[in-house]
Amino acid sequence: MPKWLGDRMTRLGAVMCEAIVQRYGRDELLRRLANPFWFQSFGAVMGMDWHSSGITTSVIGALKRGLAPLSGELGVHVCGGRGAHSRKTPQELVAIGDRVGFDGDALARTSRLVAKVDSAAVQDGFDLYLHGFVVADDGKWVVVQQGMNGDRRQARRYHWLSEGLQSFVDQPHAAIEGERQGEIVNLTDRLAEASRRVQLDLLFDLGPDRIISELAAAEGRDVMRQPLLPHLVMPEHHEVRESDVIMRRLHGNLAAAATNGPSDFAELLLVPGVGRRTVRALALVAEVLHGAPCRFADPARFSLAHGGKDRHPFPVPIKVYEETIGVLGSAVRNARLGRDEKLGALERLDAQSRRLERYATGPTLKELVAAEFDQSHLLGGRSVFGWETPPAARGQTAAPRKQNRR
Repeated sequence: MPKWLGDRMTRLGAVMCEAIVQRYGRDELLRRLANPFWFQSFGAVMGMDWHSSGITTSVIGALKRGLAPLSGELGVHVCGGRGAHSRKTPQELVAIGDRVGFDGDALARTSRLVAKVDSAAVQDGFDLYLHGFVVADDGKWVVVQQGMNGDRRQARRYHWLSEGLQSFVDQPHAAIEGERQGEIVNLTDRLAEASRRVQLDLLFDLGPDRIISELAAAEGRDVMRQPLLPHLVMPEHHEVRESDVIMRRLHGNLAAAATNGPSDFAELLLVPGVGRRTVRALALVAEVLHGAPCRFADPARFSLAHGGKDRHPFPVPIKVYEETIGVLGSAVRNARLGRDEKLGALERLDAQSRRLERYATGPTLKELVAAEFDQSHLLGGRSVFGWETPPAARGQTAAPRKQNRR
C-alpha cells in the first residue's frame, strides 16, 4: 500500500465511519463491517483494488489509524491487525477495557477463541495472518480476520459479529468470503454438533490410543457434505469487467449525479471547486453510507468512484479523492453541530440513484473507463506506476502487476 493512498484511505474511512455512526449508530457500523459484500465495497470506494486480498489489510489498517483520534467521541476502537499486530489484540482489549469500563479480560478471551475457531475448528487450507477486532464502548464487537493459501495464492476472509451470537462453535460466523473448494473440516457447522459431542466422549472415555484405532477404522466412510455459509466469491480476473458490475445501478448513480447534483448537492454544500466528477464519486460513496445490504452484490462498481492503485479500473484521481474527503468531512462537522442538511443531501443523492436506475441509460463500462483514462492527468491520476501523463505522451497503458486473488 503506497503511503499517498494509505493516508487518504485513513481520512476517508474515518469520516465515512463517523457519518454512519452519526446517522445510524455504532451497532449499524459493526453490522456493516460484518457483511463481506459491504466490506469489499467499502474498500473499493476508498481506492484499494476491488479484487485484491489486500483490501482486508488496508481497510483494517486505515480504520485503526483513522478512528484512534475519534475513539473517545465515537466510542469505537480498532485492535489487532496483520502478523505481530494480531497477537497484541488481547493486550489492547484489556487496556481499552480499563479505560472505558468494559470487561477487557473477557474480550481478550473472545479474541483468542475466535482466532482458534478459524484456525482449528475450521480447517479449510487457509492459514490466518490477520485478526482485526473492532469493539464499542458497550462491549459489542465485530471481528474480521483473513487467512492465506500460499499454494493457490488466494485469501479467505471470516466475519464475526457479537450481536445474535449464541455459540462460538455452532454456526458462529456472520459470513465467510471465499469459494468452497477442496476438503473442508468445518466443526462449527450445525450438522457437526454430534461430531463435537462424540469427540469429547472419545477424549475422556477412550484416550488417545483408542481414538487412533477408531480413526483408522473410519477411513473410507462417506462424509455428509455440508451446506455453504453465506459467502462472497471473487472472480479469477483482476480487471473490472462489465460482467462484474450491475450496469443499471451504475447508470442510476451517474444519472443521479448529473440530475440531482448540480441543482441540490453542490449548492447545498457550498464547497468551492466541487465539480461534476466529484459529485459522481459522491453518489457511490453515498450508497456505501446509506445503501441496503442487497446493494453490494457488485463491489466492483464502487471502484468507479476513486479507481485503484494498480490502475484497475483506472488510476486514482487524487483531486477528486481530496474533494470527496472535503465534502464528506464538511457534512460530518456540520452534523456534529446539529446541522445535518449536508448529510441529508448525500442521502437524497443515494435515493435518487435508486429511482433513476429503473430507466436511466448511459455509457458502457468500456467507454466510461476510456474517458477516465483520457482525463486522468487532469484529475491528478496516480497509481503504483507513478503519476499519469497526457494520453499522447503516455502512448499505451502499462500492464498492472499481478495481485493475490480471492
